[in-house]
Amino acid sequence: QVQLVESGGGLVQAGGSLRLSCAASGRTFSSTTMGWFRQAPGKEREFVTAISWSGGRTIYADSVKARFTISRDNAKKTVYLQMNTLKPEDTAVYYCAARPGSALARTTPEYDYWGQGTQVTVSS
Repeated sequence: QVQLVESGGGLVQAGGSLRLSCAASGRTFSSTTMGWFRQAPGKEREFVTAISWSGGRTIYADSVKARFTISRDNAKKTVYLQMNTLKPEDTAVYYCAARPGSALARTTPEYDYWGQGTQVTVSS
């Protein structure tokens, strides 16, 4: 069982940066793949990025590649999402998600655990 709590969202101007954090509880955090998803109003939840349990492998959605960076600290049971050069189209609720094992995944059904989400709003 893994419980996830996101933080770090807020309002930022276009071109700015934010860092989201996702704190996990549960003894199996270090053996989980972690992901970030986002959901804008009226749209489906979409994949943003994911990181393997060791942190050695990452994948990104094309829309955020080269602007966002995912990382994790297994000792702190925390995963981070550094978001740079933010655009108004990045506005969404951002969700942290976890799945057992080392396989990276891009779809919501592949993740077993979800946080409550944190709002990110980018003004133009």
